[in-house]
Amino acid sequence: MDLAGNRPRTVVSGGATELAVMWGGFPLVGAGLGWLLVATTGWLARLPWVPFGDLVEWLDRLPEPQATFGAVAVGVLAGLVVAGIGTAERLIVTVDAAQVRLRRSDQDRAVARVDTRMVFLADKHLVLLDGDGAELARESTDLPAAQLAEAFRTHGWSWADEDPHRSAYRLWVSGLPGLPAGADALLRARERAIERDRRDDARELRRELGRLGVVLRDEGKRQYWRLTTRAVAPGSEQPTSAERKPDER
Repeated sequence: MDLAGNRPRTVVSGGATELAVMWGGFPLVGAGLGWLLVATTGWLARLPWVPFGDLVEWLDRLPEPQATFGAVAVGVLAGLVVAGIGTAERLIVTVDAAQVRLRRSDQDRAVARVDTRMVFLADKHLVLLDGDGAELARESTDLPAAQLAEAFRTHGWSWADEDPHRSAYRLWVSGLPGLPAGADALLRARERAIERDRRDDARELRRELGRLGVVLRDEGKRQYWRLTTRAVAPGSEQPTSAERKPDER
């Protein structure tokens, strides 16, 4: 009997504490920074190397207490904006024996356990792999590895403490052989997107490379790659059903 199938789903998130820190702490920090800025404008205005010197001098000329109230209000507003962004980007993971739901404010997707061979945390990303070593999901998160591991293992998922394919990655250098046709051009485009901090473009190019059987790992602005078992490298042919290993079918 599959006991994991009878257990209630497990939710892993930052919880109420995380929300309290963001919505309470960030506005307080913003207010404190606003007050500190006004309190030190006289001293800052005398420093020739301070950036935005004209703004500092303008703040120093404002009457009190209006200047302090205004700066504190702006700081609180900035803190609320940061809290809103943080809330939108927080990942909520809901696991049961059949599937895992990965939720953010702008997305809600599910991945079936039957399609997933391995789950692990790597470089602050939750990664789910299929039987070919391709990524079913990759989500950035600061959730504790211990909590995620317990949630997945409790419901019978295969959890790895590290990327099982980490040694297979190679540093990408434009023009080196071994990549499927078209992958090198996509990697060059993605390199430009990373350098220009165009994250949406970089994510979309990662998905395009995934369709070619290329899995990526980033270290700073460097790209490392490996191939899935179904990827077609230059000069090779897609394996037929009869040629595949039994566990690849």
